[in-house]
Amino acid sequence: MPVKALALNCSLKSDAEAASSTDAMIAVLNEAFAKHEVQVTRTVRVAALDIKPGVSSDEGEGDEWPSLRKELLEHDILIFGGPIWMGQVSSVAKRVLERLDAFLAETDDDGRMPSYSKVAVAAIVGNEDGAHFSSAQLFQSLNDVGFTIPAVAACYWVGEAMGSVDFKDLDKVPNKVTQTAAMVASNAAHLAGVLKTSPYPG
Repeated sequence: MPVKALALNCSLKSDAEAASSTDAMIAVLNEAFAKHEVQVTRTVRVAALDIKPGVSSDEGEGDEWPSLRKELLEHDILIFGGPIWMGQVSSVAKRVLERLDAFLAETDDDGRMPSYSKVAVAAIVGNEDGAHFSSAQLFQSLNDVGFTIPAVAACYWVGEAMGSVDFKDLDKVPNKVTQTAAMVASNAAHLAGVLKTSPYPG
């Protein structure tokens, strides 16, 4: 069975056409996943959607989370991408995590959340310290709501503190980033394949 991945770009830029370093990092992972026959179906610019505040799966009229939630659950791997702001994940990323909190009350008869047997990895960029803290925030939250985190699950780049060069502006992707992306994709693809054929029993 083919393994599919969905990427969420939690940039603060709401214009889906605006250049984004998070998109650039997700593109590095897309290329790495392709080598393992994992199809990254698309990248969603979350800030371009009307994702209401709240912790339920549907916050009423105009809320675009229900359709994104449905799409997310149709995939095996979640690529959770976002920038570092003030040393932590963006507010857009936190909004997504808050909406995923609804999974805690949406278990099946075996106690499994909708996200059980689904794998999550992170794509993080920034011009300040915080990559490890941001991935820690993401991984603990995603694990709390049922996602499985593989070994070496974060691909990140951090530029010079208070610098002006963004990841999207680099002439070449650093070798270490490419190497890390290869490991992230390999581990995530393997784990997703295992869980797809042998899901958690609950």
